[in-house]
Amino acid sequence: MRKAPHNRDAFGQALYDCYGGKTGHALVIERDDGLVDADSLATAYLSEYKDWPIQQRKAIRLARGKVLDVGCGAGRHSLHLQQKGLDALGIDASPLAIEVCKLRGLRSAKVMSIDRIGPGLGTFDTIIMLGNNFGLLGGLERGRVLLRRFHRMTGRAARIIAETLDPYRTDDPCHLAYHKLNRARGRLAGQLRIRARYKDLATSWFDYLFVSKEEMRFMLDGTGWKAVRFIESGGPVYVAAIEKDRRARREDAPALPGGIR
Repeated sequence: MRKAPHNRDAFGQALYDCYGGKTGHALVIERDDGLVDADSLATAYLSEYKDWPIQQRKAIRLARGKVLDVGCGAGRHSLHLQQKGLDALGIDASPLAIEVCKLRGLRSAKVMSIDRIGPGLGTFDTIIMLGNNFGLLGGLERGRVLLRRFHRMTGRAARIIAETLDPYRTDDPCHLAYHKLNRARGRLAGQLRIRARYKDLATSWFDYLFVSKEEMRFMLDGTGWKAVRFIESGGPVYVAAIEKDRRARREDAPALPGGIR
């Protein structure tokens, strides 16, 4: 089995090993307050449509035209769309994840972080951010910059299909304390600082954002996008269908109001 370069591609190595049938080690997500979550479901990144969560199965039907899959992982969503005849490009910051995509038959896959996405990739009709990948926007202001960039590289009738988690639907004292810590340092309550660990590998620390529906609407304001539909999971996870707001002029959004936590 291939070894991840520079001991940084923990996520990709986990997918690569899982694809090769080696599943003895868990993929661990570590938060900067010390919380660790052992994700024993690395196989989910290679799952077939029938095994996806219900909200993802409903949401993927909204994809159309040329599709950009942001944070594609092992390519499960792009491969499904490719099989349906759509032109899907999967991008991920993990080199080994992209290698797994290609080994599984995804024709268009590219190593690229979300910050490098731009009009040079082409013009897209759909951007999918499933698997909670709305979180890759990282934070409020950085997210708005990226959403405006997405607006410039998509067609007039384009849509974003984005999955996230409402961080406030919890009574876990550990999560509630982290919300309080985030507010104290001027961040949204659901803005995480995390890294992935696998065996002796660890990624760099990065920001990952969970938002309520109210916060998502606020984040979209001024970017030229609006949420037109929410697809529920029965729990805190949900998918937003986001389309271009043709009535709005893209401009800087107002300051965060007191109603946003």
